[in-house]
Amino acid sequence: MQNSQAKQVLARNGKSFYWASLFLGPELADRAARLYQFCRFVDDLADGDLPDRLDSLEDIRAGLSDPQHPAVATIPELEAFIALATESNIPLNAAGELLDGMLRDQHPTALETEAELLRYCHAVAGTVGLMMCRVLNCQHARADAFAIDLGVAMQLTNIARDVLEDAKMDRRYLPANWFAVSISPADIARASNNSHIPVAAAINQLLELADQYYASALIGIHLLPWRSRFSIIVALRVYGQIGHKLKRSGLQWWLGRTVVNKLTKARLSITSLIDLLSGVGWKKVPEHEASLHKHLKGLAGVD
Repeated sequence: MQNSQAKQVLARNGKSFYWASLFLGPELADRAARLYQFCRFVDDLADGDLPDRLDSLEDIRAGLSDPQHPAVATIPELEAFIALATESNIPLNAAGELLDGMLRDQHPTALETEAELLRYCHAVAGTVGLMMCRVLNCQHARADAFAIDLGVAMQLTNIARDVLEDAKMDRRYLPANWFAVSISPADIARASNNSHIPVAAAINQLLELADQYYASALIGIHLLPWRSRFSIIVALRVYGQIGHKLKRSGLQWWLGRTVVNKLTKARLSITSLIDLLSGVGWKKVPEHEASLHKHLKGLAGVD
């Protein structure tokens, strides 16, 4: 039975992903929506203002480490995810690392280096790419590395889009060593004129980095089952467009979020069809570029 509630959560909160899921077919779309529902649940919990959110996140983390933990029976969203993980052979260590990232966000954040940035992106999004590989019935072990790259690219885009919003929650994911002078989350939150240019430059660097991971992910998509490829290319193109639009607008991060409208999504879907039918799809997928994961050693799905 398909989970209509999960689809409603996806349609309401993940419009770009919902658009992409329309091309998956009912069964895979349902499973993708169930994965998104769990990820959205823990993300909303982490970013919310409930007084017991830290305890709740720790309970979920414990349940992922031990499916017999009492939390599994008392948190419906966790119980539903464990069922999906069993059904789809999702590695629970990936979900555990996702929770580690959410737990880290419960404290003020001011990253120092690009390595810290990429490890954080792997935790909160690379792991989701890894889990999505299982949801989509991918049989190629090599696909994991490329799936992680798509998650990392999307999270880098998220960070670029949400710089101001994150700063207001005392979070600065832009690495300190990308700035010539110290800029704190509070400085960004104030959006003063003297912060506009250096933060915009850092966002540009962030988007350039994201493009490297998108390019890798686009190659690896051809390891996915045929039915899933088009949907994931659409998701990649639509999400990547957020960064392109942000650049075209002059990286004016202080104006708030950048969004992609429905007409642009439709246009990008046509572009995605061209990607799918191009000669790339018929060529042997090359080995994954190891340098993209040099900072991710020891994490889920990384050799």
